[in-house]
Amino acid sequence: MIYLILASIIILVIIYKRYFPVLGVKYFQLGELDLSKVKILDIRDYNESYKNPIEGSLNIPLGYLKRNINEIPHLDLHLVVSSLLEKNVGARVLRQKGYRVVGYSFESSKLNESHFEIKANC
Repeated sequence: MIYLILASIIILVIIYKRYFPVLGVKYFQLGELDLSKVKILDIRDYNESYKNPIEGSLNIPLGYLKRNINEIPHLDLHLVVSSLLEKNVGARVLRQKGYRVVGYSFESSKLNESHFEIKANC
Protein backbone atom coordinates (compact mmCIF):
# COMPACT_ATOMS: atom_id res chain seq x y z
CA MET A 1 0.00 0.00 0.00
CA ILE A 2 2.85 2.37 0.82
CA TYR A 3 4.45 1.67 -2.56
CA LEU A 4 1.22 2.54 -4.31
CA ILE A 5 0.99 5.86 -2.47
CA LEU A 6 4.64 6.70 -3.20
CA ALA A 7 4.23 5.79 -6.87
CA SER A 8 1.11 7.99 -7.07
CA ILE A 9 2.94 10.93 -5.50
CA ILE A 10 5.87 10.56 -7.88
CA ILE A 11 3.57 10.42 -10.90
CA LEU A 12 1.66 13.49 -9.73
CA VAL A 13 4.90 15.45 -9.29
CA ILE A 14 6.05 14.51 -12.80
CA ILE A 15 2.71 15.50 -14.31
CA TYR A 16 2.77 18.80 -12.40
CA LYS A 17 6.28 19.73 -13.57
CA ARG A 18 5.52 18.98 -17.21
CA TYR A 19 1.95 20.09 -17.82
CA PHE A 20 0.85 22.72 -15.28
CA PRO A 21 1.54 26.29 -16.38
CA VAL A 22 4.33 28.28 -14.77
CA LEU A 23 3.01 31.35 -12.96
CA GLY A 24 4.29 34.76 -14.00
CA VAL A 25 5.33 33.75 -17.52
CA LYS A 26 3.16 35.61 -20.03
CA TYR A 27 2.70 35.24 -23.77
CA PHE A 28 4.17 38.00 -25.94
CA GLN A 29 4.67 38.41 -29.67
CA LEU A 30 8.32 38.73 -30.68
CA GLY A 31 7.66 42.15 -32.19
CA GLU A 32 6.37 43.53 -28.87
CA LEU A 33 9.63 42.91 -26.98
CA ASP A 34 12.10 45.56 -25.85
CA LEU A 35 15.36 43.82 -26.71
CA SER A 36 17.41 46.15 -24.50
CA LYS A 37 15.77 44.69 -21.38
CA VAL A 38 15.21 41.07 -22.40
CA LYS A 39 17.42 38.31 -23.82
CA ILE A 40 15.66 35.95 -26.23
CA LEU A 41 16.40 32.29 -25.55
CA ASP A 42 15.32 29.85 -28.25
CA ILE A 43 14.80 26.42 -26.64
CA ARG A 44 13.29 24.78 -29.70
CA ASP A 45 14.95 21.70 -31.14
CA TYR A 46 17.73 22.29 -33.67
CA ASN A 47 15.56 20.76 -36.42
CA GLU A 48 12.99 23.51 -35.94
CA SER A 49 15.23 26.43 -35.11
CA TYR A 50 17.48 26.20 -38.16
CA LYS A 51 14.46 26.30 -40.50
CA ASN A 52 13.08 29.44 -38.88
CA PRO A 53 15.96 31.24 -37.08
CA ILE A 54 15.34 34.23 -34.85
CA GLU A 55 17.88 37.01 -35.22
CA GLY A 56 19.60 37.99 -31.98
CA SER A 57 18.49 34.96 -30.02
CA LEU A 58 20.57 32.42 -28.16
CA ASN A 59 19.67 28.90 -29.33
CA ILE A 60 20.01 26.18 -26.69
CA PRO A 61 17.54 23.31 -27.12
CA LEU A 62 15.67 22.11 -24.06
CA GLY A 63 17.62 18.84 -23.91
CA TYR A 64 20.92 20.76 -23.67
CA LEU A 65 19.73 23.46 -21.29
CA LYS A 66 21.21 22.07 -18.06
CA ARG A 67 24.48 21.24 -19.79
CA ASN A 68 24.95 24.71 -21.32
CA ILE A 69 23.48 26.85 -18.53
CA ASN A 70 26.73 28.85 -18.22
CA GLU A 71 26.27 30.31 -21.72
CA ILE A 72 23.07 32.13 -20.73
CA PRO A 73 23.53 35.73 -19.50
CA HIS A 74 21.87 36.72 -16.22
CA LEU A 75 19.23 38.97 -17.78
CA ASP A 76 15.46 38.70 -17.96
CA LEU A 77 14.73 35.87 -20.39
CA HIS A 78 12.06 35.49 -23.04
CA LEU A 79 11.63 31.91 -24.26
CA VAL A 80 10.86 30.94 -27.84
CA VAL A 81 9.15 27.54 -27.80
CA SER A 82 7.24 25.25 -30.10
CA SER A 83 4.94 23.73 -27.45
CA LEU A 84 3.57 24.41 -24.00
CA LEU A 85 5.49 21.42 -22.66
CA GLU A 86 8.79 23.06 -23.71
CA LYS A 87 7.71 26.30 -22.07
CA ASN A 88 6.80 24.67 -18.76
CA VAL A 89 9.89 22.48 -18.47
CA GLY A 90 12.27 25.18 -19.72
CA ALA A 91 10.92 27.87 -17.40
CA ARG A 92 11.13 25.56 -14.39
CA VAL A 93 14.72 24.53 -15.17
CA LEU A 94 15.80 28.14 -15.63
CA ARG A 95 14.07 29.30 -12.45
CA GLN A 96 15.77 26.53 -10.45
CA LYS A 97 19.11 27.83 -11.74
CA GLY A 98 18.30 31.40 -10.65
CA TYR A 99 17.17 32.96 -13.93
CA ARG A 100 14.11 35.16 -14.33
CA VAL A 101 11.79 34.10 -17.16
CA VAL A 102 9.38 36.90 -17.99
CA GLY A 103 7.65 35.68 -21.15
CA TYR A 104 7.38 33.24 -24.00
CA SER A 105 6.26 33.10 -27.58
CA PHE A 106 5.51 30.37 -30.07
CA GLU A 107 7.56 30.18 -33.21
CA SER A 108 7.13 27.13 -35.34
CA SER A 109 7.43 26.24 -38.97
CA LYS A 110 4.08 24.48 -38.60
CA LEU A 111 2.37 27.78 -37.84
CA ASN A 112 3.73 29.37 -41.01
CA GLU A 113 2.65 26.57 -43.32
CA SER A 114 -0.57 27.07 -45.18
CA HIS A 115 -3.44 24.67 -44.74
CA PHE A 116 -4.26 22.14 -47.39
CA GLU A 117 -6.49 23.46 -50.09
CA ILE A 118 -9.20 21.28 -51.53
CA LYS A 119 -9.85 21.97 -55.19
CA ALA A 120 -12.65 20.44 -57.14
CA ASN A 121 -12.05 19.59 -60.75
CA CYS A 122 -14.98 20.97 -62.69
